[in-house]
Amino acid sequence: MKIGELATASGCDIETVRYYEKAGLLDAPARAVNGYRTYTATHLAELRFIRQCRSLQMGLADIRTLIALRTERQANCGSVNNLVDHHIDRIDQQLRSLAMLRVELVQLREQCDGPHRMEDCAILRELSNTGPGL
Repeated sequence: MKIGELATASGCDIETVRYYEKAGLLDAPARAVNGYRTYTATHLAELRFIRQCRSLQMGLADIRTLIALRTERQANCGSVNNLVDHHIDRIDQQLRSLAMLRVELVQLREQCDGPHRMEDCAILRELSNTGPGL
């Protein structure tokens, strides 16, 4: 199949396919006599695997690791578990950071008790105050 067909079948655009090829995540396809790339069902499966990992917010380095681990048929999946556990830890940290950000935004929003003229906006005034280290 051609790159457009692969992109359509996988639900992504052509530039994404090219990007994953350049990044070394997707195997380079064979070239037809006319120079067009010729993709196979294996490429489609690889691209779907990559897209599934990306939908879980996995970075390219982690995806590259998972792709390499998939080829080690005799190894156990402890490395995969460790990678996913590490990803879960990162997400937990992001959730904690987002919770703290939410608290700060709620406190900021509480600075304003109603609509005022812009020059009297307590939120803008608070945002203009530079704290320590800024």
